[in-house]
Amino acid sequence: ANDNRRHNAHVVIFFIFIVSNAGGSLTPLGDPPLFLGFLKGVDFFWTVRHIVPETLFLVGALLAIFVAIDTWHYRREGVTRADPTPDDHRFAIDGGVNLALLLAVGALVLLSGTWKPGVTFTLAGTALGLEQLARDAGLLVVTGLSLALTPAAARRDNQFNWAPMQEVAKLFAGIFLTIAPVLAMLQAGAAGAFAPVVAAVTGADGQPIPAAYFWASGLLSSFLDNAPTYLVFFNLAGGDPQVLMTTLAPVLAAVSAGSVFMGANSYIGNAPNLMVKAIAEDRGVKMPSFFGYMAWSVGILVPLFALMTLIWFR
Repeated sequence: ANDNRRHNAHVVIFFIFIVSNAGGSLTPLGDPPLFLGFLKGVDFFWTVRHIVPETLFLVGALLAIFVAIDTWHYRREGVTRADPTPDDHRFAIDGGVNLALLLAVGALVLLSGTWKPGVTFTLAGTALGLEQLARDAGLLVVTGLSLALTPAAARRDNQFNWAPMQEVAKLFAGIFLTIAPVLAMLQAGAAGAFAPVVAAVTGADGQPIPAAYFWASGLLSSFLDNAPTYLVFFNLAGGDPQVLMTTLAPVLAAVSAGSVFMGANSYIGNAPNLMVKAIAEDRGVKMPSFFGYMAWSVGILVPLFALMTLIWFR
């Protein structure tokens, strides 16, 4: 849609900000941290009821900033508007079977969080529930069906290839291997190397501080993967979903918002960030470097997060 533009990297950057992160903040299907909370017992619609204002503020502000930046670039470039109407005026969807398969993906994810058969298998020293194995087997079946049923022309016309997914898989395999000691130090609480972090998120009365949880979970989510980071701070705040959804609702809202929103602060805060970057580069978009992207996030996102803290997480 923007390949006739000389400056289009900002389109992808804001896509990462809004679609890959902030846009998934309202249900467990939208972002991995919230799905882990759902598996821990947080109600499916809890985040919809508790962080809608924050989400609307962030997404609305980002859209307004994007329009201003995009308009400025568009006028500087003097681009002639392309006619978006195809010659034959037909409307059609190629590979429409994937719409049904996407619904199947959502159903499988929900199944793994609601179906509790109580059957567990141990694989390579790790306990896996039957619901987890059924979900993963179902996702593999859905993938196979998509590959078999989607017309080859549809993938060819979309310039689909596996390179971006391979790049992200390799990088996040490394991240998940090296994240283990960091998470262990966080889980050690006041007795571990991150005792100052634990002290910073707890008030003199022993109660958790929502603003501190928002920033601590968010900053760590920026450079570690945001899903395990959410889980660490969920447990640090007590780990009881019933207490966190009621008495400590401001704390759970802060952890949810921090983990999801601040996953956009760097390319490695959330796997879709890297996926989008890799796809864009594969299509010829010159994306900023790791620190170049962070210049955008620090300049645009961090001030918005500061405002959110003053309004909602004090």
